[in-house]
Amino acid sequence: MTVRRFRVEGIVQGVGFRPFVYRTAEELGLVGWVANVNGHVEGEVAGPSQVVEEFAARLRTDAPALARVRRVRLTDGHSGQARYREGFRVRHSTPGPADTTPREVPPDAAICPACLAELRDPHDRRHRYPFINCTDCGPRATIIENLPYDRTRTTMRRFPMCPACAAEYADPGDRRFHAEPVACPACGPRLAWHGLRGEEALRAAVKAVDEGGIVAVKGLGGYQLVCDAGDTAAVAELRRRKLRPAKPFAVMVGDLETAKRLARFGASEHAALTSPERPVVLLARRRGHGRVPPLAREVHPGLDRVGLFLPTTGLHHLLLDALARPLVVTSGNRSDEPIAVDDTEAARALASVADGFLTHDRPIRSRYDDSVVQFTGRTRITVRRARGLAPAPLRLAVREPVAGVGAQLKHTFTLAADGRAHLGPHTGDLADLATYDAFVASYDRLRQLTGIEPRVLAHDPHSGYLSTQWAQAQPLRRMAVQHHHAHVAACAAEHGVRGPFLGVAYDGLGLGADGTLWGGEILVADLCGYRRVGRFATAPLPGGDAAVRHPSRTALGHLLGGETLGHPRPYPWLTRPFTERLDPVEAAAVGAMIARGVNCPRSSSAGRLFDTVASLLGLCDRVSYEGEAAVLLEAAAGGTRAVPLAHRVVRERGLWVYDPAPTLADLLRRRLDAEPVGSLAAAFHCTLAVVTGELVARAVAEGAPRTVCLGGGCFVNRRLLTEVRRRLHAQGLRVLVGGQVPVGDGGISYGQAAVAAARLAGER
Repeated sequence: MTVRRFRVEGIVQGVGFRPFVYRTAEELGLVGWVANVNGHVEGEVAGPSQVVEEFAARLRTDAPALARVRRVRLTDGHSGQARYREGFRVRHSTPGPADTTPREVPPDAAICPACLAELRDPHDRRHRYPFINCTDCGPRATIIENLPYDRTRTTMRRFPMCPACAAEYADPGDRRFHAEPVACPACGPRLAWHGLRGEEALRAAVKAVDEGGIVAVKGLGGYQLVCDAGDTAAVAELRRRKLRPAKPFAVMVGDLETAKRLARFGASEHAALTSPERPVVLLARRRGHGRVPPLAREVHPGLDRVGLFLPTTGLHHLLLDALARPLVVTSGNRSDEPIAVDDTEAARALASVADGFLTHDRPIRSRYDDSVVQFTGRTRITVRRARGLAPAPLRLAVREPVAGVGAQLKHTFTLAADGRAHLGPHTGDLADLATYDAFVASYDRLRQLTGIEPRVLAHDPHSGYLSTQWAQAQPLRRMAVQHHHAHVAACAAEHGVRGPFLGVAYDGLGLGADGTLWGGEILVADLCGYRRVGRFATAPLPGGDAAVRHPSRTALGHLLGGETLGHPRPYPWLTRPFTERLDPVEAAAVGAMIARGVNCPRSSSAGRLFDTVASLLGLCDRVSYEGEAAVLLEAAAGGTRAVPLAHRVVRERGLWVYDPAPTLADLLRRRLDAEPVGSLAAAFHCTLAVVTGELVARAVAEGAPRTVCLGGGCFVNRRLLTEVRRRLHAQGLRVLVGGQVPVGDGGISYGQAAVAAARLAGER
């Protein structure tokens, strides 16, 4: 007789792991117990030695679909079998003794097929119950108040189980055995709509959307704004009220068949759409819709891609079943504010946006917006890591607890310890008190849940960032990590790159080591440090932040004040068609600012060069969201084949520098010759890929590593990423790009944590 104590670490709470352990032990004829303890699963098992070993092996290999087993530890247990007269049982969860092992918080999971079948079965007692769930699906991170994960430590503690639910919860053979959010119409949360309850509330919300209204729906991780995606007036009104004039809206569809009629996608996108994470997936639009009502042009103005996702909860399915059409389902906030989670807060923040509120009485404990992903071939790019993905941990070579507090745009933070990094929820742009408060609350919340108490805070060196200011106010050791080093370090760390690598960081703006604004950078780096070996030429940003919002200003900066590197700036006869369509007063004022160098910080940004070209081609002179000009430029390029524009790479003060002056002059010349805008947009993408290949080749020729890590928001651009990778692969280089970690600023915090961990390891 062998008695072994076991401990399983990873995402093993809230995913049906204890029921799985129970069934495995019963099947093998073993006795003992299992319980949630702190953030892991512990227990003891007794039986024949070989059978116990089989049990331990199954814990590693046969875990439930939502579980992520990181480590199984076996130690000798108490001898004898007499103490297990009751067979194998599930014990109540306990906090357990002090434990330094970080706890892993399970993310929310979309409704599973079995629950969906019950939702639609008139004979099932949960027929049409919006909050249906089981051990394989339902809320997790958004309802957990503390660990170990038990109903009494979630927001479901407010709903005592009825006898029927309690029986399922206690039955080892039931799918809801120890499913903590288990509920039914008799005992669980209920819908509400301005005094109506249950089905009446749902019907009222459906009627409001059907009649062209905008409804605020309380989802898993926060409120969502819902309207008919085919109703031009409704979508336009949502834009007006939400103060979101152009940024694309996500569209929820009822099933894959509808998705296929609206967009083209392959096996990778199919798998993402149907995964338990249920992210928004950016897909190529189809022009013909068949029997599916067409989407309003205002859903994604000027773009050829649309973000689609399938229903996440029973409530979403009920809405889509009743309305039988695609729905806009977007974050429940006004532009730039955090997504609303509290009912009172939502009523205040969304009163001027929504025509009605479909809410319920289950509190949301943690704020999680929808995740967004896209694919370039089989390569997945995470645009936003949020509901369904966060806060599931990622691998990271880290021992001492550290935190990366992120940058400013698309803000996230990361807590890391013991070989794992936990990315917090997407906050949005950290630009005001509301988003700052949301960040601090989320940070404190995840720190409490994971038990990670960082000894070092890694932050961006930009003193104007609210995240940097917060870090500097904390009584902890602080470590500045340069913005673009963090970008490429995030890619390297995700892929487990241990030694030096060559980093290509293309983004909007980040403070450089020389005090200027960087954004088109070639770095030789490892996780501890970097040196700059290449860059884009600099140009002024007239008005600073105002130039970011007005690509026409960025264009004037390049045309009138671009860095002189031996090639003349575009001649006036080339630039005249552009300048003559601008407001003459503003153009003169901007020209004077550039000539005098007043409020014109210089930048080497690749993102601002995209803005410049979009403006020169007449696609976008003013933006309402970060990256809008670049998105429109990518859409204009489409799949057009094109001849690259003229370009130069020169040696300047020990660096290889891309001079865009010939590129812009050639662009304007070919436009004067009536070359189509789409062809020129494609030519610009091709040119940047050629330039990147040249910059990298020259760095490699001087001894740079042959592993290339791509980082920065510009690589969300599928065409740029595809062409850059193709050209670098042709040089025989290993090319890596982030997959699970957001490639844009949402991944900065992970890169900061990776750098801090590597520097601490080097201090030993």
